[in-house]
Amino acid sequence: MQNEKEVIATSDKSAFINKLAQSGLRQIETTAFVHPKAVPQLSDAYEVIKGLKQYEGLVYSALVPNLKGLERAIESGIKRIAVFTAASETFTKKNINMTIDESLSTFSVVIKEALKNGLSVRGYISTCFVCPYEGEILREKVLNVTQSLFDMGVDEVSLGDTIGAASPKDVCEVVVPILKIIPKEKIALHFHDTYGTALANVVSGLELGITTFDASCGGLGGCPYAPGASGNLSTEDLIYLLNKMGIESGIDLNLLIKASLFMEKILNRKLPSKQLQRLHGKEKIC
Repeated sequence: MQNEKEVIATSDKSAFINKLAQSGLRQIETTAFVHPKAVPQLSDAYEVIKGLKQYEGLVYSALVPNLKGLERAIESGIKRIAVFTAASETFTKKNINMTIDESLSTFSVVIKEALKNGLSVRGYISTCFVCPYEGEILREKVLNVTQSLFDMGVDEVSLGDTIGAASPKDVCEVVVPILKIIPKEKIALHFHDTYGTALANVVSGLELGITTFDASCGGLGGCPYAPGASGNLSTEDLIYLLNKMGIESGIDLNLLIKASLFMEKILNRKLPSKQLQRLHGKEKIC
């Protein structure tokens, strides 16, 4: 929600996440403990988490950029955090005002402290395929940053196509070398749909044995430091694809769609999800 210009009420954020939780999702990233002045939309992180219902088997997580953010996360009672860096020096500098090495040094301390306090840690790597500033990213860079995060103690790394420019071929070229040293169960893929290739990239990932994919209900999202990038792959579009392929996810598509429709009303605009577009098309026909 960091890209939303209008401030969304805390109660609406919690209500939206609670609706997602009812769909059968088992991992939901709820918010980020970033500086309130940097991202005012997420200044209510603590309150949002306090408004969430607990479900057996469901893990809530939050992004954490530094030790101060970690302290706030621990106070909220959340049990899983995520740290984030990139494979592009320029993007990392614009996103968190650090070099890649500086970010890894910072997160090394955060991860160590989180693990000491009983939290689990996920790692994100942005711009694993194409950077809006540097263009194509060397595969070796992605591999090196991935290995560094695992060496620090994360249990999963999500490889991000931040500007949505990757193709299935790119997915293979980036992921195959990583799977030679990291178990496929510890790798996730994070696609944006700027050029309409997100679902094709998911299939490429599935063929490589990847079973964890990041998505955002309704296709919400995007990054203020990635000019021209669209929102994330829509969760309901992803689940529709998996259902049609006979792949069991344990997630109720209809409940996901209801959650997205709820957020459309809050934002007062149509969201890019193909499943929602299909429903709105039927409304016009009727």
